[in-house]
Amino acid sequence: MDKIEIRNLAIIAHVDHGKTTIIDNILKQSNTFRDNQDVAERLMDSGDIEKERGITILAKCTSVYYNNFKLNIVDTPGHADFGGEVERVLSMVEGVVLLVDSSEGVMPQTKFVLNKALRLGLKPIVVINKVDRQDARIKEVSDEVFELFMMLDATDEQLSYPTLYAVGRDGWAVKDLENDERKDLKPLFDLIISHIPAPQVDISKPFEMLATILTSDQYVGKVLIGKVYNGVAKVNSQVKVLSLDGNDKGTFKLTKLFSFKGIEKIPIDEVIAGDIVAVAGVESASVSDTICNPSVSIPIKSTPVDPPTMSITVGVNDSPLAGREGSKVTSRMILDRLLKEADTNVAITVTVDPQKEYFEVGGRGELQLGVLIETMRREGFELSVGKPNVLFKIDEVTKAKLEPIEEVVIDVEDEFSGVVMEKLSRRKGEVKEVKSSGKGRTRMIFHIPSRSLIGYQSEFRNDTRGNGVMNRVFYSYEPFRGDIERHRNGVIISNCAGETTTYALDGLRDRGTMFVGPRTKVYEGMIIGEHTRENDIDVNPVKEKKLTNMRSATADKAVILAPFKKLVLEETISYINDDELVEVTPSSIRLRKKGLTPNSRKR
Repeated sequence: MDKIEIRNLAIIAHVDHGKTTIIDNILKQSNTFRDNQDVAERLMDSGDIEKERGITILAKCTSVYYNNFKLNIVDTPGHADFGGEVERVLSMVEGVVLLVDSSEGVMPQTKFVLNKALRLGLKPIVVINKVDRQDARIKEVSDEVFELFMMLDATDEQLSYPTLYAVGRDGWAVKDLENDERKDLKPLFDLIISHIPAPQVDISKPFEMLATILTSDQYVGKVLIGKVYNGVAKVNSQVKVLSLDGNDKGTFKLTKLFSFKGIEKIPIDEVIAGDIVAVAGVESASVSDTICNPSVSIPIKSTPVDPPTMSITVGVNDSPLAGREGSKVTSRMILDRLLKEADTNVAITVTVDPQKEYFEVGGRGELQLGVLIETMRREGFELSVGKPNVLFKIDEVTKAKLEPIEEVVIDVEDEFSGVVMEKLSRRKGEVKEVKSSGKGRTRMIFHIPSRSLIGYQSEFRNDTRGNGVMNRVFYSYEPFRGDIERHRNGVIISNCAGETTTYALDGLRDRGTMFVGPRTKVYEGMIIGEHTRENDIDVNPVKEKKLTNMRSATADKAVILAPFKKLVLEETISYINDDELVEVTPSSIRLRKKGLTPNSRKR
């Protein structure tokens, strides 16, 4: 295929603004599927966790053919914790389609991904999505988007972006909301072809490709996806691998080449400059490496990725119930899996403790680290996870301690804005903007230390009765803002092993909120609830009712227990204190003290 017929673009947006849904309709309207083919919703969200949570975690490629043009489209994550994926894939494309919700408008992640795209000189198309919402603010959102481009120092060419109005779910987009017929996505296809430039490449030069996404295939092994910058390569071509700093990683043979068609990888005989393709056979290659002709000696430049801002400690599960539910329980297995993750995910780092008792895993936030732990438990791992800590830096000039600051955008009903503002101010949050977003809701923007937000999500949910929306994105490293008062009640700890009984839990109902129900296996040192006061207490949750041969009117009275609080992985990781751990197995999440006996805790 001639290079001028290729268009490479990424669809970028804040989480839940409709990227994956609009790609569904792009695939359907480009006749990618047979008429009788059964097509699932949100096709690009292929992972179980992505489908369950309704978020995109991994960037994915797809290709459609339209009027003799091949459009390579990359679906990017919308959540800030997975920003490492976004930064990498933008190096493969020449343009972006920025999706913005017609009601929520510009959000932190919109700013984050657009800033990365503009810095790379990509040409943008703006789509105001979900214009059928009752609370749509189409004119205000259009103005917000333009102000954002101005604020991010867009060039004059980037500022003259075209705008479409769409409902991605229904599969239509129009230039003129009043007069155009709302029938399909043809205006978007035409705009992509006319506005996004063809890749600037040279077929006559030696083959060069930048690896951007790393996946694996059970039949061909490691598969690297990226853009071919120059030249042509065929199956069985000899290539060498250059790391980002120019080190030669060896020479290999390209055993398989793939092109994308819809969501499938199609085997092909040769790849051509300008296309986004997948290659197999280069075992030592990883993300950001250059796969090239043996005559090439200079690697392709790649965008440096923002550093991790938070870390957790991960170790073997050494609780009394260890090894009963998982199949992968040794530190060697855990380390190998974490190193494999760090190899494919540039936003994850792994530091090994010299004694190898635990491993420190760095990432972008609680959600990203939580998804990694959730993925591992589904693979059969048993782990113990410590409290998250933010990663500080030292200023090279002033030697001052610097900490990661996040920009937090909060949308709440007016009546809850006072309590949210008070709590975030106490946590060293700096108010940047407060404005009404209409319909009795307030939007507040804070700059706040990352450590202040550890454990705040569940508190925020309670304070806003589940109606508040909080979005956060890494802003910068700034001078340390001092100690933050972190208030949490004490916990209720089991003082013996066994199975919980209804009788014992009924007797504990006044002591606090329980995390376990009846007939749950517990052990000494396991946390089974949150105390109503600030101190920890040890209780017996396995006590049984003493039976007698005397009858009484209350002997067989039914006991009705209050519902217990079901633990969610990310919440538990941010809930624990320094002397506590989360025990994670394929079928259970438990909280425990590091020291299981009262004496070891005192010591």
